[in-house]
Amino acid sequence: MEDVYRRLAARLDELPHGFPPAPDGVELRLLAKIFSPEDAALALRLMPSPETAAAVARRAGLSEDAARARLDAMAARGEILALGPRGARRYALMPFIFGIYEFQLERMDAELAALVEAYMPTLAPVLGGSRPALGRVVPVGVSIEARATILSCRSVEELIEGAQSILLSECVCRVEREALGKGCGHLREACFALSPEPNAFSGDSPRRRVATRAEALDVLARAEREGLVHCTYNVREDPIFICNCCRCCCGFLRGLAEFGAPHVLANSGFVAAPDAAACGGCGACVARCPTDALALVPAGGDDARPRIALAAERCIGCGLCASVCKRGALTLVPRPAAEIEKPPRDVSAWYLARARSRFGLLGAAASIARFAARAARRGRPGAD
Repeated sequence: MEDVYRRLAARLDELPHGFPPAPDGVELRLLAKIFSPEDAALALRLMPSPETAAAVARRAGLSEDAARARLDAMAARGEILALGPRGARRYALMPFIFGIYEFQLERMDAELAALVEAYMPTLAPVLGGSRPALGRVVPVGVSIEARATILSCRSVEELIEGAQSILLSECVCRVEREALGKGCGHLREACFALSPEPNAFSGDSPRRRVATRAEALDVLARAEREGLVHCTYNVREDPIFICNCCRCCCGFLRGLAEFGAPHVLANSGFVAAPDAAACGGCGACVARCPTDALALVPAGGDDARPRIALAAERCIGCGLCASVCKRGALTLVPRPAAEIEKPPRDVSAWYLARARSRFGLLGAAASIARFAARAARRGRPGAD
């Protein structure tokens, strides 16, 4: 039985995101918690690109109806990706993050949460160990200098305005930490799935619902008031999600702070610019900074009030410091061009760039070839 989970773990690790083996094999226990042996075996027949139930059925030695019923049930459990309306869906193998983990909202209990936490010290350095970064920060729009609007990465409000369908979900990271008795009390209904297609989401779950643009903008405003960081997929087109992250629960910020994962989250392309002369020394920005990039230092001379100082290398350009400063002592300005890493065009371009970075050119080509070879094994039950 363990062999099917070992093979599934190896398959997930072939994806650019990564799913590396842990010294104690916790990743196998994690997969066994989520997948039955039968589901794991069927997941091994799937490709990372969506395909029909008929294609999966031929490869798995099942009837099309039986394959579709099983695939739909697996999609409902968040084990695989399903796109399109029932009866005309396409199915794909998802990475663990982003993918399987985020779809475990309804199944997140203390046992699953503990397994995820035990695996994160192994997983996070791989997730954040290669370029391009998995996600990127989207800055608070009100804090950006007008001259910075020439940059190609849009504001979070523009991402919402450009979506034709919006699905609002609870934050799986906060749900996970709450299952362990380590909840932070921040906004739970805080994560968005976005689609350029109308009526793309059904929201048929108690923990996710279809939202209007007005509702989504209200959530964003509340997230900013709570000091949450807007994060999205590190792509320029159709970024598919927005998360509002806290440093105590969320994988992006914990990856930077706790797990040595420098490329888990790219900065926004901006950096805070403090005006020491305007600073009143209240420290509100220091308390709000999610990466400890700000500190109060003595002003010197006869002025007893401390002044704000910035460690620019730690700043992710979220703008939360600027949005809380009542004296206008902080703004966001563009980083030097040499410090800005342009995101890949879309998710497909990200996959290719990440595969080359993680596996090398030959390794990436070999990984793609292995998946293609499996797709060609029609009518050979058991071959993977």
